[in-house]
Amino acid sequence: MSEKSHKHISCEHCGVRREGLFNNLLPGEVDDLNNHKICNLFKKNQSIFLEGSFPRGVYCLNRGKVKVYTIGDEGKEQIIHVAKEGEILGFRAMFSGDPYKVSAATLEDSSICFIGKEDFLNMIDTNAALRNTIMKELSKELGDRAQFITNLSQKSVRERLAFTLVLLQKVYGEEPVNMSREDLANFVGTATETLIRLLKDFKEEGFIEVHTRKITILNREALVRLGGAVK
Repeated sequence: MSEKSHKHISCEHCGVRREGLFNNLLPGEVDDLNNHKICNLFKKNQSIFLEGSFPRGVYCLNRGKVKVYTIGDEGKEQIIHVAKEGEILGFRAMFSGDPYKVSAATLEDSSICFIGKEDFLNMIDTNAALRNTIMKELSKELGDRAQFITNLSQKSVRERLAFTLVLLQKVYGEEPVNMSREDLANFVGTATETLIRLLKDFKEEGFIEVHTRKITILNREALVRLGGAVK
């Protein structure tokens, strides 16, 4: 499990909360959320939940980055999403009552708050704005997954890498994209050796700058022309 609990993170003063799903909570609801959450520190590469297990609640990413992935028939990992600060993980499975269809693990040291199923559902029952926001998020997630499947099936590896780098720029913001080559290859859906070769090509073409494992986007427009825009 996590490294340790640090419940002293206050929801009232949390900037991540104000930018995420819980931004419409009333003051009393914020207090309830603060009283019922449990926040933990997760080390890099630490599992949050596993495919096939049953959800006990939802996870709010307070700080860090998380990969959401599946394991193929041959045991190869396929990353389908990289979550950033403010995102809620695991609520889709919680609503359906089914086991998780995906796994989640940290890409870097992260702070994650857990909200139990009963407490989360009570908030939804009493807050129409939160309920509507979650419905929109579910719809967006379905659209993102459809686009992801289209990319895997119809784009070349070079095009997929370009699209993935544009997508990750939205996740990392002003910071360089910071993922291991293996994780990045698993997100693009290719072999690590192929990814390394294509990154070298992109660097020579002036699309990116590479320093150790960090990737800085230099020519976003060229990557968008090659891989397509991110919705």
